[in-house]
Amino acid sequence: MKKILLILICFAALRVNAQELFTADAFIQQVKLYHPVAKQSNIMVERAANALLSSRGDFDPALTLDASRKTFDGKNYYFYTNPELKIPTWIGLNVKAGLENNGGNYLNPEVTKGQSSYLGVEMPLAKGLVMDKRRAALQQAKIMINQSEQDRLNAMNDLLFEAYAAYWQWAGTYSLYSLYTKYLQASAERYRLVKIAYENGDRAAMDTLEALTQVQSFMMLQSDAKMKLNDAAIDLSNYLWQDNDSAYDLPSTFVPDTLQFAMEQQAPQLDQLIRTASDQNPALKSYSYKLDALAVERKLKFQSLLPVVNAKANLLNKGYNVFKGVDGAFLENNYKWGIDVKVPLFLREGRGDYKQAKLKIEETNYALSAKRWEVENKIRSYYNQFIQMQAQLKIMLSMFANYTSLLRQEDFKFQNGESSLFLVNSRENKLIETAQKLVELRIKYQKAYYATQWAGGLLR
Repeated sequence: MKKILLILICFAALRVNAQELFTADAFIQQVKLYHPVAKQSNIMVERAANALLSSRGDFDPALTLDASRKTFDGKNYYFYTNPELKIPTWIGLNVKAGLENNGGNYLNPEVTKGQSSYLGVEMPLAKGLVMDKRRAALQQAKIMINQSEQDRLNAMNDLLFEAYAAYWQWAGTYSLYSLYTKYLQASAERYRLVKIAYENGDRAAMDTLEALTQVQSFMMLQSDAKMKLNDAAIDLSNYLWQDNDSAYDLPSTFVPDTLQFAMEQQAPQLDQLIRTASDQNPALKSYSYKLDALAVERKLKFQSLLPVVNAKANLLNKGYNVFKGVDGAFLENNYKWGIDVKVPLFLREGRGDYKQAKLKIEETNYALSAKRWEVENKIRSYYNQFIQMQAQLKIMLSMFANYTSLLRQEDFKFQNGESSLFLVNSRENKLIETAQKLVELRIKYQKAYYATQWAGGLLR
């Protein structure tokens, strides 16, 4: 019996030294900074920024050089030297300027002999005037920047909800473990006093057995709670990362913020929550940006219905100064122009591409409507759960207070010899059962609150 008592006292005296409070805010901040999913979501935005940079490359000025020479059997057949600078513009107009130095015995008559210069433009007059592949790619890349940010927020929303759920599960299991430890200590002390009373002849031997079974019951509850606490700590460790991209286990000295765990959450009104989600939900905004990108594609595909009419004109001059001696008479005699025309007769490819682009927009609009309705219903569902759990918490808190009062009264009667240990244990077991349900309800309550935020895409 003494050995058993010693074991019980050891359980009752169990303490965690050098405890360090690990709040939910500190935990979530660490998740935001170091978790691989958070870093991966940032990469999505960087990739979109690099894609934008790449699309702008289509508008980079280009310097080219075309040079060739032919000599054969001691004869200078020809030589060409033509450096050219071409500058694309946002309006579809291409500006080009170049120098020429041509000569030889068998030079093409169309080529200007000697040194010359030119300044010219190339511009579409129908297809490609309003939109072309370069401008479409650039506009879509700009849209992709915004869309990738929404995708990042959506990924963070999912990550933070899972992290919050893990944290409150850990806080709840810790609260249960602390609860069982508290009552284990109380029951061990009661067993010690009952045993002393039995040895003095004031209590029956049955009372010591009754007290011992209560202690053993709390030992089992504490042991089970310890196992669940370890599992919750391991689950929480999935979200613990350092700045060197290495994971680490939750330190044994860390304890959750049980005060915040027991606090009442203040949720906004349902209508306000739905309105906020409609404006800020990243999944919905991502659809909107997708529609913007598809609108650009539709404009591009519409160009396929237009004929190809490309005009080009060059100002020519002798020497390397294209503006030397330029006047009205000069402009009438020193130029080169041309026009290219291509008219598809049936426009089947263009009509097909344009209709496909319109169908994509229609399809995405349907998907957006369905997604918006899905988000609203998710918010309503989790919000109703939250409100119901809020009401249940009030009832459960009142029950806990009542059972606590009953236990105190019963214990007082027992100490005065007016009650039995069996009744005390019964009151205590009912209180423990209520406390356990209260903690489990708080876990669901906290998860339901953050679920409403998650459903609205508002966890940032």
